[in-house]
Amino acid sequence: MPLPPATRFYALVPCAGVGERAGTSGPKQYAPLAGSTVVGHTLKALAGVRRLQALLVVLSPLDGVFENHVPGHACWVARCGGATRAQTVANGLDELARRGAHAHDWVLVHDAARCLVRPEWIDALIDACADDAVGGLLALPVADTLKDERAGRVVATVNRAGKWQAQTPQMFRLGRLRDALRHAGPDVTDEASAVEAQGLSPMLVRGTLENFKVTFPDDFELADRLLRTR
Repeated sequence: MPLPPATRFYALVPCAGVGERAGTSGPKQYAPLAGSTVVGHTLKALAGVRRLQALLVVLSPLDGVFENHVPGHACWVARCGGATRAQTVANGLDELARRGAHAHDWVLVHDAARCLVRPEWIDALIDACADDAVGGLLALPVADTLKDERAGRVVATVNRAGKWQAQTPQMFRLGRLRDALRHAGPDVTDEASAVEAQGLSPMLVRGTLENFKVTFPDDFELADRLLRTR
């Protein structure tokens, strides 16, 4: 019998959001930052991971400016984003399959707004998960005391023991992730939760505090300072 094709690694960047919480004049992924743009820094880091077969950026069908903000990009682009992150990722997985990716290949889904990610952190995730039966994600143990809130007031203190803050990339087999997202529906906020809904337990790979998601106005100043002082 012929041997199955070798397993490959792909990156998928959902980039179809509008950045409503960022306070920017347009989508936050195109906001200027440390001599480039938010997504420009993200793609540069991913391009530094040599084991990646290809990098796919999934844009909104109405996005006509990506090429202007990321000139000379060396990635695949698909304008097939959906109304939610889950829909955008699912459409991106379909596009990867159309471009030759197989069900057993690994896909690393990474937020466009996590622009401080470093190639060595992504390599650490690949090293940890490449032989795992499920896959996994970068994450951080929660260090702060957690409060449950209602109407702006504390109603309970949440036990932080065993709590982790999910980051990206999140790394799963293409076939498994497609099936998980199909069954989980459009409202899941990350890929790991869709896989968890199938009764599976993704691996937690310790990340770093610097791999935060640029979300609020103050985040841009911090990200700019960190990028310029590397």
